Amino acid sequence: MLLASAVVVWEWLNEHGRWRPYSPAVSHHIEAVVRAGPRAGGSVVLGQVDSRLAPYIIDLQSMNQFRQDTGTLRPVRRNYYDPTSAPGKGVVWEWENDNGSWTPYDMEVGITIQHAYEKQHPWIDLTSIGFSYVIDFSTMGQINRQTQRQRRVRRRLDLIYPMVTGTLPKPQSWPASPGPAAAPPAAPCSCPQCVLVMSVKAAVANGSAGPLQPPAARKHMPESGMVKMPPPPGPGAKPLDSTGTIRGPVKMVPSQAIRRQASSTPAGANAVSPASPPGANGKTGRVALATLNRTNLQRLAIAQSRVLIASGVPTVPVKNLSGSSPVNPALAGITGILMSAAGLPVCLTRPPKLALHPPPVSKSEIKSIPGVSNTSRKTTKKQAKKGKTPEEVLKKYLQKVRHPPDEDCTICMERLTAPSGYKGPQPTVKPDLVGKLSRCGHIYHIYCLVAMYNNGNKDGSLQCPTCKTIYGVKTGTQPPGKMEYHLIPHSLPGHPDCKTIRIIYSIPPGIQGPEHPNPGKSFSARGFPRHCYLPDSEKGRKVLKLLLVAWDRRLIFAIGTSSTTGESDTVIWNEVHHKTEFGSNLTGHGYPDANYLDNVLAELAAQGISEDSTAQEKD
Repeated sequence: MLLASAVVVWEWLNEHGRWRPYSPAVSHHIEAVVRAGPRAGGSVVLGQVDSRLAPYIIDLQSMNQFRQDTGTLRPVRRNYYDPTSAPGKGVVWEWENDNGSWTPYDMEVGITIQHAYEKQHPWIDLTSIGFSYVIDFSTMGQINRQTQRQRRVRRRLDLIYPMVTGTLPKPQSWPASPGPAAAPPAAPCSCPQCVLVMSVKAAVANGSAGPLQPPAARKHMPESGMVKMPPPPGPGAKPLDSTGTIRGPVKMVPSQAIRRQASSTPAGANAVSPASPPGANGKTGRVALATLNRTNLQRLAIAQSRVLIASGVPTVPVKNLSGSSPVNPALAGITGILMSAAGLPVCLTRPPKLALHPPPVSKSEIKSIPGVSNTSRKTTKKQAKKGKTPEEVLKKYLQKVRHPPDEDCTICMERLTAPSGYKGPQPTVKPDLVGKLSRCGHIYHIYCLVAMYNNGNKDGSLQCPTCKTIYGVKTGTQPPGKMEYHLIPHSLPGHPDCKTIRIIYSIPPGIQGPEHPNPGKSFSARGFPRHCYLPDSEKGRKVLKLLLVAWDRRLIFAIGTSSTTGESDTVIWNEVHHKTEFGSNLTGHGYPDANYLDNVLAELAAQGISEDSTAQEKD
């Protein structure tokens, strides 16, 4: 446990593994429910503080966010940050997306930008924390280092996130910020690998490749937060001199990225002693090494690696020399040189190539899938039966409760013995009526269930907000499009004994309908046609058949805001994961993946689609 003060930021995990912060107002609301204890019922209704979040409920017991109209579950967390950092001052940094709206940066990125801004640096390079962007404070622009594309950024003031003081759980993140309020750093690890990483970090901060030293011996090393920024891209740009070094939070240093790229040191490497690179003699050799450019550093390191390989010494891979990761290519080269100099074998390799698509396939090689009719299917728009009011729909699934228990309704958080606390458009039922769902037995105000139904797709189905049981046939809001599927004569990694099922989704841009977020407004459709792959095994064909049901029920895609680009009113995946890499798994969306088929079956089941669904569709 750690005794300190901190600001609390509640965050949710998107499908790309990044933690996205809730707004200060929403975090205050969640924190108030947490502090209220068991009396609050253990659930947080986000629509009470932000109408845009009306479908969302947070279950504090499981730490999950539940979307009532789609059944989507996402992890949430309560994270701690330094009270002197951006969230503790109510500062929010945002970038402008393609449709002109503003998207906040991840909290770690916003803190890093704010720290550089407070130090009055002209710009900040975000490469060290995993993003290929430069923020230019003079123009308030974001520059993509690879494409040179520019976007506007802005700094605005909002509420300060809630503050806590006392014992904080140690495992939860709290990025330190330099200054008097920062907690003293923990003692560094003394294992050879960590000693090496700290030495590389110090060498880069000094701008030289000096000898490796244990942390205890580096009395005059700069602080671990020192990062020297390369000049921003653009014509006429000049590099900063030594005064251009900026100091950022400890998490900015790319040593963690290096640690992820290198495996543990070979047996026998128990200590790291100061040493010079082969062929270098003392200070002269080190100065010459520091003057080498990136290409020469890589060539030297690779040549040393080849000597090690030829001598039969085990090697440690240091990948991503192409610059596709947070590790700067020059830093990777220096790492290899220093590891070799310290007697630690290293082999510099390039990352495997991304293989999104299979080899070319002729039309004669494409075959239909046995047991699956046709080779394509278009979206059929299914609506709820006309004449059915929400009250009439819910009546099929509910039993009235004359004597409700003295507990909370987890939708409005009021006692079931009291009238509903819902304050939106008024349903026609009385606010004090209580009903029990017939299959799962959970009890709610009928008034609240009608309001929840009206906020959803109004398709004649209902999903219990507590246990996620689906009543009726759930459908989605997927826009019109086409789904094609066939066999190709190639095997997926991990499935050498079978061919591959290729699925091609095609959805054009169009105008949103009444069931979409912004009726009458145009929507975009990026990245189509999208190619996806399944093994042609028994379980792979089962998944395909259920995906066809999901397609017919309009559950594969939706219209919303892209968590990748921040673009709103665009076609996005709808919580049923697909494999879009054919011959690799560099993005996590490829093969081999031993658990994928089971996972996607579970995701389809959460949408109310199982083997019984195929029989229902035939009926």
